[in-house]
Amino acid sequence: MNFPIDYNLTGDAVLFWGTLSAEGWLDLLSIRFLTFQEIGLPMDSSDRVVWQFTQTHQMILITANRNMKGNDSLEQTIREENTPTSLPILTVSNPDRLDESSYRQKCVTRLIEILLDLENYRGVGRIFIP
Repeated sequence: MNFPIDYNLTGDAVLFWGTLSAEGWLDLLSIRFLTFQEIGLPMDSSDRVVWQFTQTHQMILITANRNMKGNDSLEQTIREENTPTSLPILTVSNPDRLDESSYRQKCVTRLIEILLDLENYRGVGRIFIP
């Protein structure tokens, strides 16, 4: 599974990746973290464009964005465009705590739980982790 990392978590992705690796998940599952640049999305893409792109390419966005302002906000987009087959968006509840090993481990555990049972999470919209 490909996980685009929102611009607000790019630096934390290295820590997140390290935890996935240390726990052995990268040996068991095909997981890739990708920057917006790597997938060809401009940094200033609207939430709606990002959501549509990730859905079209069957990717799960990881973000810390909880903005509900405007017609193109992530929350508004999910309300208008989410379907029963849409992939969820993962939102880190407290991104300031990602530098804490125990919090990061809880986030990784939750990500893996969702990935292993992905069909049951389709259509839910957004999932806050951990």
